[in-house]
Amino acid sequence: MRVSRIQDCSASSAADKPADRYQAIHQGFGWKVPRRFNMAQACCGRWAAQAATAQRQAVREHVAGQGLGRSWTFGQLQQDANRLSRVLRAQGVQRGDRVAIVMPQRYETAVAYMAVLQMGAVAMPLSMLFGPEALSFRINDSQARVAVCDESTVHALQQARPDCPSLQMLLGVGQAAALADLDYAQAIQACAPTFKTVATWAEDPAVLIYTSGTTGNPKGALIPHRALIGNLTGFVCSQNWFGFDPDRPDQASQAVFWSPADWAWTGGLMDALLPSLYFGRPIVAFNGRFSPEAAFEILQDHGVTHTFLFPTALKAMMKAVPEVQGRYRLKLQAMMSAGEAVGDAVFGYGQQQLGVTVNEMFGQTEINYVVGNCARLWPAKPGSMGKGYPGHQVAVIDETGRVCPAGTPGEVAVNRFDVHGHPDPVFFLGYWNNDQATTAKYTGDWCRTGDMAVADDDGYLWYQGRTDDMFKAAGYRIGPGEIENCLVKHAAVANAAVVPKPDPERGALVKAYVVMSPDCLAQRPEGAARQAFDDEVRSQLQAHVRGLLAPYEYPKEIEFIDQLPMTTTGKVQRRVLRLQEEERAAQARA
Repeated sequence: MRVSRIQDCSASSAADKPADRYQAIHQGFGWKVPRRFNMAQACCGRWAAQAATAQRQAVREHVAGQGLGRSWTFGQLQQDANRLSRVLRAQGVQRGDRVAIVMPQRYETAVAYMAVLQMGAVAMPLSMLFGPEALSFRINDSQARVAVCDESTVHALQQARPDCPSLQMLLGVGQAAALADLDYAQAIQACAPTFKTVATWAEDPAVLIYTSGTTGNPKGALIPHRALIGNLTGFVCSQNWFGFDPDRPDQASQAVFWSPADWAWTGGLMDALLPSLYFGRPIVAFNGRFSPEAAFEILQDHGVTHTFLFPTALKAMMKAVPEVQGRYRLKLQAMMSAGEAVGDAVFGYGQQQLGVTVNEMFGQTEINYVVGNCARLWPAKPGSMGKGYPGHQVAVIDETGRVCPAGTPGEVAVNRFDVHGHPDPVFFLGYWNNDQATTAKYTGDWCRTGDMAVADDDGYLWYQGRTDDMFKAAGYRIGPGEIENCLVKHAAVANAAVVPKPDPERGALVKAYVVMSPDCLAQRPEGAARQAFDDEVRSQLQAHVRGLLAPYEYPKEIEFIDQLPMTTTGKVQRRVLRLQEEERAAQARA
């Protein structure tokens, strides 16, 4: 299924320098979006229909401490999806109906997506970390009729269910079967393994994903089938061709993908699960808690060649295993990272210890995979978000929608049209039942992201933070990312978040919340001696930042905490810390 021309327009000679390829690729690229398109058919159906590819591995399971568990082929995935589609249809699910998928990384989660999408219904991923209140809001807002769950989520759904009149059935996988309305295993076994995929339009809705809701209630972003096509240039570039490098044709059959990103998040679903299956390559499913040790075990045991690891994961791996090559044998060919700025410390760790240049990427639920790097085609600059991927017209704009000159901070925005004036397929359809929010997202044809950046003379974007993360201290505009990156370079720091602390004289002062590294924690004494130890570490960190950044950027106050507040997608919730500081200041004034 041919949906874009990225390989055609990128097949320059191997002798070309990466820096020479970007403009040629970007200007020569053109979208080829068919009128009829279905994500499930593109990701599974077409592979299962051919004898030569039906036996390829699609999903392989990782068992902690044991390595490779069960594995399933594209043929098996398609047959189980067909059975589940029949089950859902028997329960009254029709084209356009929303079906909640509330499970972690496991084979049945992939089956559920394929089953729902090929019916023309709308898959609604919900994180297994959501509590009853978060679940009930999303289920009620979407009017989902069915929820597919397992033992990790069934109890929360049961608690939410009394407040969800639209939710007619819980379909239980594994141990959840005894508590649900319908046993998944029994139900699919009773159905035939055939189903005719609905001939959806590329413009039809496919996925409803709710944003994190950092400013007000979460909003449901309605994603069309064509958005998968819009993601492909970013995926291919950030994964250094994903084994389809015209200069290295022998690598295609070797590609194995893994990411700890939850398949209920855009990063896990649209940047990992679906594109891996689209290219007919296996993805590793790990239903377990992330740890640096587990990550290295998966990378080694499965011979993972391509991965997506967010910066918080990479920072933890860097601190836990600073010397990788003596302990693990890795086969990594490419790595993408997103969610927060990577920073040059982690960037260097990737090159020196993991053997890959980290390709940073930037996108949103609404417009995913639009900016990033590709070390094979253009040089990645440490700490930069990269440039607009082929097919996406990206710029830094001001409040009026005008493009900012190089070096001037502004808001990252993506145009509805590519450089040739053709519609960009990556765009969402709009927010679910919220036309006002959809309209507010745009200034003319520019879709605003809410993220601040600076473009340099070469067109690379440098992340400065969310518009609501930026703050002023003593008249200086502060972006937390640079300070956090500087702190993480210190051996005593595992992770850090920088927020404003209200101050009557300066308006705000720079405050850092710091999670100590394992080595530092091992030296930290108990009892009365701890305060002196913390004071010494605090002074070292302040001197460290003061020596590397501008004088006004060093944290005037540092608070040590066990862990930073995180979203389910691995992003630091600075807003939580900022509100905490505001509450403390209000109490002090009272």
